[in-house]
Amino acid sequence: IQAIGEAKGEARGEARGMQKGEAIGIQKGEANLVIRQLNRRFGEISSNLTEQLRQLSVEQLENLAEALLDFQTQEDLSNWLETLNNE
Repeated sequence: IQAIGEAKGEARGEARGMQKGEAIGIQKGEANLVIRQLNRRFGEISSNLTEQLRQLSVEQLENLAEALLDFQTQEDLSNWLETLNNE
């Protein structure tokens, strides 16, 4: 009986690990896409901005993906990030 319980616990742990891995992969993919869009729009963005973008959640990255359509300059991006940090 103990072996069955251990096997179930191990399976749950594996499932949680896979879900976490998927979530990390989605976040990284979203960040990479937004960074590519910004680089195409403004030229190479700074490594500081790139690092900030890689720290955003999926929801924040999705909001940024929409907002960047209205950006005219990199300053608009910096202002958007600053507003986000002040919330």
